[in-house]
Amino acid sequence: MVPSVDPLPFKLFLGYMDYPTDTNYVAMTEMPLPGTTQEEKYTWLLSPTKLKGNTGLHYLVVRPIVGPGVKSINATLSITPITSSCKFWNETLLDWKDSGCRVGFKTTHLITQCLCKHLTFFGSSFFVTPNLVDPSRTAELFATFAENPVVVCFVGALFVTYLLVVVWARRKDIKDTVKVKGTVLEDNDPMDNYRYLLCVCTGHRIGASTSSQVILTLLGADGNSKPHHLTDPKKPVFERGAVDFFLLTTPSSLGELQGIRLWHNNSGSHPAWFVGNILVQDLQTEQKWYFLCNSWLAIDMGDCCLDKLFPVSTEMDLKKFSNLFLMKTARDFSDGHLWFSVISRPPSSTFTCVQRVSCCFSLLLCTMLTSIMFYGIPTDPSEQVMDLGHFQFTWQQFMVGVQSSLIMFPINILIVSIFRNTRPRETSCCQRQTKKTSHLQQKSSVQTVSLQATTNTSKDGSSTLDITIKDIARILQSLSETAKCNIPSNMSEFGPEKQTDINAVLAEVEESLKQNTKYSNDTQTKTLSQQSAEGIQKKSNKTQHLYRQMCYLEKELSLKGPSSFPSRQSFDNAQQQVQRIKSFLEDQLSACSHVHQDEPKYDKFIPEHGSSRDGGQKKKPKRRGVLPWWFVFVGWLLIIGTSFVSGYFTMLYGLKFGKERSISWLVSMIVSFFQSLLFIQPLKVICLAVFFAMVIKKVDEEDFENVAFERNERNSGENKNQQISHLYEPPPPADIERMKRNKIMKQKAFALLNEILIYMGFMWMLLLVAYGQRDPNAFFLKQHIRNSFAAHVPDSMTLQDVFTWANTTLLQNLFGEYPGFITDGNSKLVGNARLRHLRVKQNSCQIARLMLPLVSGCHAPYSWEIEDKGSYEPGWNHSVKDNISASASSPWTYQTAAKLRTIPIWGRLVLYRGGGFVAELGPDFQNASSTLDYLFHSKWLDEYTRAIFVEFTVYNANVNLFCIVTLLMETSAVGAFQFHSELHTISLYPSTGGLYFFVMAAEIIYLLFILYYMFKQAKLLKQHRWVYFKNKWNLLELSIILLSWSAVGVFIQRTLLGHRDITYYQNHKDQFASFYETATADSVLQNLVAFLVLLSTVKLWHLLRLNPKMNLITAALHRAWNDISSFLLIILIILVAYAVASNGIYGWKISSYKTFIDSLLTIISLQLGIFNYDEVLDSNPVLGGLLFGSCIVFMTFVVLNLFISVILVSLQMEQMYHKQMLGFIVDTDCKGIIQYNTLEKQQVSSVIAAQPTTKSAVSTLVHNLTYIIYALLAMRL
Repeated sequence: MVPSVDPLPFKLFLGYMDYPTDTNYVAMTEMPLPGTTQEEKYTWLLSPTKLKGNTGLHYLVVRPIVGPGVKSINATLSITPITSSCKFWNETLLDWKDSGCRVGFKTTHLITQCLCKHLTFFGSSFFVTPNLVDPSRTAELFATFAENPVVVCFVGALFVTYLLVVVWARRKDIKDTVKVKGTVLEDNDPMDNYRYLLCVCTGHRIGASTSSQVILTLLGADGNSKPHHLTDPKKPVFERGAVDFFLLTTPSSLGELQGIRLWHNNSGSHPAWFVGNILVQDLQTEQKWYFLCNSWLAIDMGDCCLDKLFPVSTEMDLKKFSNLFLMKTARDFSDGHLWFSVISRPPSSTFTCVQRVSCCFSLLLCTMLTSIMFYGIPTDPSEQVMDLGHFQFTWQQFMVGVQSSLIMFPINILIVSIFRNTRPRETSCCQRQTKKTSHLQQKSSVQTVSLQATTNTSKDGSSTLDITIKDIARILQSLSETAKCNIPSNMSEFGPEKQTDINAVLAEVEESLKQNTKYSNDTQTKTLSQQSAEGIQKKSNKTQHLYRQMCYLEKELSLKGPSSFPSRQSFDNAQQQVQRIKSFLEDQLSACSHVHQDEPKYDKFIPEHGSSRDGGQKKKPKRRGVLPWWFVFVGWLLIIGTSFVSGYFTMLYGLKFGKERSISWLVSMIVSFFQSLLFIQPLKVICLAVFFAMVIKKVDEEDFENVAFERNERNSGENKNQQISHLYEPPPPADIERMKRNKIMKQKAFALLNEILIYMGFMWMLLLVAYGQRDPNAFFLKQHIRNSFAAHVPDSMTLQDVFTWANTTLLQNLFGEYPGFITDGNSKLVGNARLRHLRVKQNSCQIARLMLPLVSGCHAPYSWEIEDKGSYEPGWNHSVKDNISASASSPWTYQTAAKLRTIPIWGRLVLYRGGGFVAELGPDFQNASSTLDYLFHSKWLDEYTRAIFVEFTVYNANVNLFCIVTLLMETSAVGAFQFHSELHTISLYPSTGGLYFFVMAAEIIYLLFILYYMFKQAKLLKQHRWVYFKNKWNLLELSIILLSWSAVGVFIQRTLLGHRDITYYQNHKDQFASFYETATADSVLQNLVAFLVLLSTVKLWHLLRLNPKMNLITAALHRAWNDISSFLLIILIILVAYAVASNGIYGWKISSYKTFIDSLLTIISLQLGIFNYDEVLDSNPVLGGLLFGSCIVFMTFVVLNLFISVILVSLQMEQMYHKQMLGFIVDTDCKGIIQYNTLEKQQVSSVIAAQPTTKSAVSTLVHNLTYIIYALLAMRL
């Protein structure tokens, strides 16, 4: 029992099958009982013996105990009956007994407190028992599917989604098999056999991929490689986050690499490239060099450079925190994180995308099963809470987490480990032999075709001699690389472009070779055996390369024959010279002790065009994984088993839970899953990367074991044409500057197009917000109410007319045919209507001394200073200012605006205060009529009355609108009242239709647009600082943002005020319902939104600045602004002068001139042709004709025409200026645009030739629009 006050004395009587009495009861007690706690004092424990063994219906009577003279007590008592017992297992009797045990006072409906007098074994479990489900009831549970389909449909949808994602993953795996293959560069020289493996990593930044043609040069201590074009026609390269492998060959070793040089030609649709890391490996010595680039190669990003030199990274550079952190984070997200790696897994990984998707699916189902197993299990309130700062948990929660992990993680970790550590399936010996035979046949056919092509070429005698000379020049260039310090200076005469005698070229080669050998012999002081193995190896490689080139030249000479030479003697001399050079090189090779070791160590990296000796030793590749290939089937069996078992039991649990509990579990599971996926797991990856970067500091080695290379077949003619192409030369600085200018112009064009499209979306959302808040029915509702209450109202009324109108028109429309509704019964009267009138004090003005005998009193027009705020008795007889017995709701007592919940109201004459003397009309016609009769006979309205307000609020459910109605009758102390009505409609209840949600979505999107523009303007403000405020368009943007947030604030205020007023009305339905503050906030909101639409529409002028006509008008107004401002000042002075004159002449007899503002508006209307000449001429023809005739002549014919002439002159001058500039633009900028377009077409053509692509119609349209805007931008500049 829980009493409302403590102590609360009372008696309890318990009766069986009837109400107990003082004498007839089963049990009786008196509360409170002795004790220290409330449970002990107000808990009545009844044992079975006290109940006398009765079972069935019992009656409980509570009788309070009160003192003498007290008739009642104000208190409440909450009683909860609980049936509980305490028993223990008697091991002797093998039965449950309750001897020595009783129920304690702390027993509740959740727990039972047992107090025992003997030692009793109480059992508990270390593990938390999950929710139980009986698989034998499968049919029974699935029979309830129609009532609770939530979990079953969700699990089924997961299975369907999994199958669809597997199809996508399989396609991705097929594409990744192409990406994992390395590329043998097409521009490798067929005679070069020293191989370098390039691993190029593109960054993960947005826009990191490139469509440009990338060129690379290796810079070594013993020489530099030729520029090589990194491309592959069979697959896209340098995509975002991709790793591309290339095989580059050189004539000989470059020695210790010192750097690389990268550049591209800035071609294609997205030429910018963010290069990450580059790794170069010498396949002969297995030495690796790392290059930490991490920079942009672009003309508009980073250093704005297309050609960069990157030095080799040292071990200290590799172990920097930034490098280790970025590498570890990227590796863990792309490969280690199970969910994220589905999209960004490394193509070289044996853990396929299909396997990763399946592991994710199995893990998700297991997570769902463990979640639903322990969902909603009862908690023990008596269990101790473990507090770790802000984290609190119980032992039960801890054990639930442990049990869930033991159920879920071991099996899924096993599945992932199987897939990661299973070796790929190896082909059998027969299959490998078949593939090898077919490969050799294919290679033989390729060589045959190549030989035939060479033979056919040799039969053409038009250019054979030139080709031979070019080959010899290439040999001489190779010789210069072999001994670059000993080649004569006239070597450059034999370039590929020179027409030189072949015998002279061969003689020069022979002479250079002899000089190089002589120099080496003179400088050597050590024997060959004393030289390092590395130096001997380098020398042997260079000699072999030169020897192979001479063999190749000898074969070309034999194929061409004497017909390709000027004379037979020249051909014979060339053959003899080649034989002598070959013999000389053979002697050098035989003198080298390591000639037989010229083949590279790894034959698997040898491209197909290379040749290998039979005695070459092949290193057996490492076998990845520790499990045999067939273990993959074990992993698939585990996935299938865990998925179906988890899905099956999850559906059973969901069917057992019921619909509401299933929905609750599903929502909590989805929220926790995405919280873990998007926040907790990425945070784990980042923390682990920080730990490795700061503590472990280990650089992960790249694994190239699974990289297979494919060579793209091309004839030597194409190779040579590529070597002399402009592609292999870095872009000159002039071209780079031109590209930068064109890029800037293109970016401006794209930015303007993007700005226009975004602003169109912004305007669309703004108009939806503006017109979504307004209802077209509001006008008709106000018009109907105004016409109903203002019908047959004269222009001037006396006090008697006011009462007559109130008793007839007002009451008949206020209390219509249907009770509680006005007029025709469509609008409900909210609360009561009331009358409020404002008075002035007696003798509130002074009377002229000469008129004192004639006039007894003077009562001034209304003003806040002379307003009467006193309290009177009926009939205004005398004041009761300090009489506290006066009723606050009396119509003879002044009430303040705060008490009446009103605001000041503008009338046609002055601003009226919100307070006054108030009389409520009541809920029906009879009360309102009697109230009006009482007020009329008591002379509630008299000569001191200056304003009368009739106030009420209605609600029309048909259009869901409130209408706040204020009918005002005011006088300026002349005795005549003028009628005026003020109505305001507002929607306080949201609509239930689809338009409401559409408008709400538009409001949210509009706020997102405002945040976007705030961020944009903040960047400009940070960039330009105080200069930002000198730009008028920036001020316009700032005004739109400020007005938008002001509108948001007013919208929130209106919502809160509306909720407050509705709550007040629901609690005071018999009083006047005031919605004035809500209506005012709604009016302010409407005005803010209206100005927002105005300023946002004006901004379109700025967005259309590239339009020639708009640009011309803007420039003309800017040119003539000084003259325009001067004329505007003159026009304002003249308008004010004529307004003052017309107000002084006609203000006392014509309503259009009664005030200065009315006179000014009338004079302005005269300039627009809106004028009533008759009322002026009827009043005074001569004076009126002279005044307004001079105004028309002077203002319209002189000043306004001069004003227009100034603008026209500026427009004409601006047109002349634009014509002059247009010719200059056509000769300069437009030619640049044509050249830019031509360059773009050439770049696109080169990209298409190297790598065919397709362009959609949408991208073509955007491209054309960009060029149009680009041209307009150039014409403007």
